[in-house]
Amino acid sequence: MARRSTLAPTVFYPAAGLILLFVLAAVIFTDSVAAVMDTLQASVISAFGWYYVVAVAAFVIFAIFVGLSRFGEITLGPDDEEPDFRLPVWFAMLFATGMGIGLVYYGVAEPLSHFVSPKPGVGGEEPALAQAAVGQTYVHWGLHAWGIYVVIGLALAYAIHRKGRPVSIRWALEPLLGDRVKGRLGDVIDVLAIFGTVFGVATSLGLGVLQVAAGLDYLDVADPSTALEMGLIAGITALAALSVASGLERGIKWLSNANMMLAGVLALSVLVLGSTLFLLREWVQSIGYYLQNVMFLTFDTLAFRGAEGLAWESDWTIFYWGWWISWAPFVGLFIARISRGRTVREFVLGTLLVPMVVTTIWFSIFGGSAIHQERAEPGSMLDPVTGAVNTDTAMFQLFEHMPGGGTWMAIAAMVLVVVFFVTSSDSGSFVVDMLSHGGDQNPPLWSRLFWAVLQGGVAAALLFAGGLQSLQTASILTALPFSVVMVGMVLSVWKALDGEYKEITRAERRLRRRELTEHVTEQVTEHVTEHFGQLTGQVPVFTRTREDDGDGAPARRRRVLPPRRRREGSDEPPSDTSG
Repeated sequence: MARRSTLAPTVFYPAAGLILLFVLAAVIFTDSVAAVMDTLQASVISAFGWYYVVAVAAFVIFAIFVGLSRFGEITLGPDDEEPDFRLPVWFAMLFATGMGIGLVYYGVAEPLSHFVSPKPGVGGEEPALAQAAVGQTYVHWGLHAWGIYVVIGLALAYAIHRKGRPVSIRWALEPLLGDRVKGRLGDVIDVLAIFGTVFGVATSLGLGVLQVAAGLDYLDVADPSTALEMGLIAGITALAALSVASGLERGIKWLSNANMMLAGVLALSVLVLGSTLFLLREWVQSIGYYLQNVMFLTFDTLAFRGAEGLAWESDWTIFYWGWWISWAPFVGLFIARISRGRTVREFVLGTLLVPMVVTTIWFSIFGGSAIHQERAEPGSMLDPVTGAVNTDTAMFQLFEHMPGGGTWMAIAAMVLVVVFFVTSSDSGSFVVDMLSHGGDQNPPLWSRLFWAVLQGGVAAALLFAGGLQSLQTASILTALPFSVVMVGMVLSVWKALDGEYKEITRAERRLRRRELTEHVTEQVTEHVTEHFGQLTGQVPVFTRTREDDGDGAPARRRRVLPPRRRREGSDEPPSDTSG
């Protein structure tokens, strides 16, 4: 019997058509597309940069508040259901969701860049610059990134596990929009989610390809070129498509776990082979700096720094906020699916804190090592031609200064990038395909392959039309409309949780009133009948009508009058009837 198609035409065709149109335009009209993207980026940053800052800050504040509020005890699933995964397994899966390529690409480059070219307005001696550099990196990769994921993950987990809705972004807005999510408005929401996911995954692939190309150049295997980058995209996309076609879920899980272990070995090697005690001290100190300054750094828009401040925001903070929002549908759906049975408090605090701690350790090891090396030997971590930090080669330059490192570390880093993308592309295409099939959790193979290949095509188009700048622009632009959807999710989650909490409170009050009424009624009845008996000369006796069966409910008692006394002068025997 043929399988009934679940394709949602009003979602699949608009999303696929518009993305394909962008890819073709970028290939045919490369210069024009690059110019348009540059113009759009400048316009969006100047007009909406403040909005990105406020929106992301609001997401983080909302996440923390909900996790610590009275809603924290609500279960994401049926009441009293046990979580699907044990806590250590759940923590490991949270971290494996989707920052892998970014951590490898920016692990050395970002802290070093902030140290060598400080944020406008940041000055002082080298120690102060180094501390500010690591602290700023923590802001970009810490609570804010995961606060974004909490918003969409919590909204989806509540809709899917608590309310039994299909696996689709639109249902996260049902408490706010009602039945309108079933129509055209819901289609638009899912199309925006597909856009964000495809461009977010493509941005990661583009960054990974730039670093792999630099690694091949470092190993004297190939010279960096556009042709090499296109070839790498084709090869990595082919691996991702093969992964999708094979359906080897167990193999992908094994590969993903092995990749996480390789990342741990690489980080531990840099820690042990480098200045171990310095890096441990630096991590502890940087955590303190981050917690002390996070509020100011969150809302710092560099408003008094003019064009220089706007350019810095565009290259760093706003790019990251756009990237994380683009990734949010994919990562949010993943963490929602693995969190069935968790309470809201467990979900929020676990998602915020555990990945953030691991991420800060990563940046302290790699970024701290790079800054330490640059301070010890000025210029050793800079590009010999430009005299600035080369984000593509910075990690390989660090490996050169690791005793016993170098080649094997470079190979390990490139393997990490490739496997991170293959697993992310496989999962990303699956998520996008579910959205384009109305939440069907078993979408057809052909459409999963289509999305996997299209993600590679978008990455190629972005690199072809402007390289790193186009990757950053794409994330910022695609995140703008979906950020509006996320604002709606905040309102929707609040409305749903508040309504359910009030229902729980009302039910508890009704139960307490019923128990109190039964108790008081029984006591009053006993008191009145005893008083009546004293007046009439009949003392009531109370006997149990049923025993307490141990369920906590009080045993009922019934009044029994004793035999009435024989009236004086009467031959009538005493009565033993009950009253």
